[in-house]
Amino acid sequence: MANVTNKYPGESRWKGWWYLLPTLLVYLLFTFLPILETIRTSFYQWDGFSQNKVWIGLSNYAELFSDPKFHNALRNNLVFVIFYSIIPILIGLFLASLLSRRPIPGFAFFRTALFLPQVISMVVVGVIWRWMFNPTFGPINSVLRLVGLKQLAISWLGDFTWALPSVGSIGTWVQYGFCMVLFLAGMQHIQDESYEAASLDGAGAFKQFIHITVPGLRAEIAVALVTTIIAALRVFDLVYTTTRGGPGESTMVTGFLIYRAAFTTNRIGYAAAIATVLTLVILIISMLIRHFQQRGNEENT
Repeated sequence: MANVTNKYPGESRWKGWWYLLPTLLVYLLFTFLPILETIRTSFYQWDGFSQNKVWIGLSNYAELFSDPKFHNALRNNLVFVIFYSIIPILIGLFLASLLSRRPIPGFAFFRTALFLPQVISMVVVGVIWRWMFNPTFGPINSVLRLVGLKQLAISWLGDFTWALPSVGSIGTWVQYGFCMVLFLAGMQHIQDESYEAASLDGAGAFKQFIHITVPGLRAEIAVALVTTIIAALRVFDLVYTTTRGGPGESTMVTGFLIYRAAFTTNRIGYAAAIATVLTLVILIISMLIRHFQQRGNEENT
């Protein structure tokens, strides 16, 4: 009997595709095809109701790139990257390092409590923090008045200077728990012997963190960057429930600009153009992070 060698050990690889087929069909139907339809619609002028779509080519994109409101919204999204991504990652790294190095009583409770904001609906989060920031009876201003800092009790969400950082701080509160749990999982793969050897060589806790913990979490940091940056660029529900883009345009983001163009001014084609550009920005940033991660891994091997 002739020996038959199988290039793929185990079950047939086609069986694996059959397992993936239901999820793949759902993805194609509810994600990929709508993306293609959004791109197609961006080349038309359409109010969303009439049967006739007017082909206008790249006119929506030409208007978009010259629209100061879009520039302002994209700039606000980039500011949100600081609050949604950079600060939560730094806090997550600190908390993960603090919780993992030594046994802490109630570790499971702290991990669950810190991660809890991640599983709460963003609409609920927005309503809660809108009450927290209320200038009249909100707890934040009440505490400031109680400790004698009445001059700092301002209308946080109604101030042109502080509205954007205030909404951004809510994003930090939501995202840092996710980063912490992700880093805690990654730190399980870092050998204790590395810390012991560094300690014997005289390296303190900070040097161990910089030279052992952070390099050991390179893959987890890349995942956290991609996930949190995407959340910052596509934020909508938090802005909608707290400021509606105000005061003025100070907290306007591209997600809310898409909503307003599509459902307030009935410019579906223009809204689709904004969504397409936003999708490309997210894709490019994700690919860049992935590229630098792979290059870092190659340098270390």
